[in-house]
Amino acid sequence: MEIGIVGLRSSGKTTLFNLLTGLEEATGGYSTESHQGIARVPDARLERLAELFRPRKTTPATVRYVDVPGLAADAARGAALDLPQLRTMDALMVVLRAFDEPGITAAEGTPDPLRDLQTIEAEFLISDQLVVEKRLERLEKDIQKRKAPELLTERDLLRRCLECLEAERPLRELELSTEKRKALRGFTFLSLKPILVVLNAAEDAMAGDPFAGAEWEGWRSRPGVELTAVSAALEGEIAALEPEEAAAFMEDMGIAKPALDRVLAASFRLLGLVSFFTVGEDECRAWPVPEGTPAVEAAGVIHSDIQRGFIRAEVVRWDELLAEGSLSACRQKGTLRLEGKTYTVRDGDVIHFRFNV
Repeated sequence: MEIGIVGLRSSGKTTLFNLLTGLEEATGGYSTESHQGIARVPDARLERLAELFRPRKTTPATVRYVDVPGLAADAARGAALDLPQLRTMDALMVVLRAFDEPGITAAEGTPDPLRDLQTIEAEFLISDQLVVEKRLERLEKDIQKRKAPELLTERDLLRRCLECLEAERPLRELELSTEKRKALRGFTFLSLKPILVVLNAAEDAMAGDPFAGAEWEGWRSRPGVELTAVSAALEGEIAALEPEEAAAFMEDMGIAKPALDRVLAASFRLLGLVSFFTVGEDECRAWPVPEGTPAVEAAGVIHSDIQRGFIRAEVVRWDELLAEGSLSACRQKGTLRLEGKTYTVRDGDVIHFRFNV
């Protein structure tokens, strides 16, 4: 699962990308290249399970981020997002500049995150509208030759999309059935993707609510949108310290945990993922799967042979396992359940799969 990081130039998005992934891509210039990196998702539950089992290896869930070139605010409408990488992403992270720093000029002169968000959202809408109009034009020609039911159904659906876009509403706000959403998947619409809005704020702005104010209320309630804030400059300072120094610094600043953890957790939620765990002396591991995944498909995430030879799943909640201290104790108490192929995996399940191939 991948999240594309997008933002206007000088928003600090590559700095945030580096902090999330641990890479050191160049910042401060106008790069025309994309960067890719993997971030480990912090999970206190996995850490607790690792303390219990003391495995040789602990493997958290991960998110792949793709940092695309920064957008110029004065680019031709709809052209700035002509980036194939964005269209293949499962979700988008929109980084907005909310800090003022001498020597770093904002994309439009002065930092205004709400204005920049509206600019980027408008680019999404225009880009999608161009795709819809082009496809509708082709459909009309095809329907004149052959009035096939599937073509008429597609035309009706795309007309609904066009009405939504012309009303300056993103497609993620359009009420669609699961079947219709699947039908639109091949178009890779930008405004249909969930977005995580990250406010890159000054250090002193992190004490309160950076999203306070009526102008942000409308964004809070929109479907497929999450809001969070981070001070990339402050997070950079924390990341450069040794663990003990970082802990002391955060305590002095009144910071419970790095804001990057919050960004990673929000990214995970945005993708609609949950984590189940496998545990043992060799490895304790978090496995991300889409919410609603049946047990037999979750087994396939580990290995195709486990899915093919699935017999049953032994399932216990992570906190129940910690309370009892071992899987055998959970079996004796009856908290370790036997589940079949259709069992829906829940976030926080610890699962041992029985299989035979």
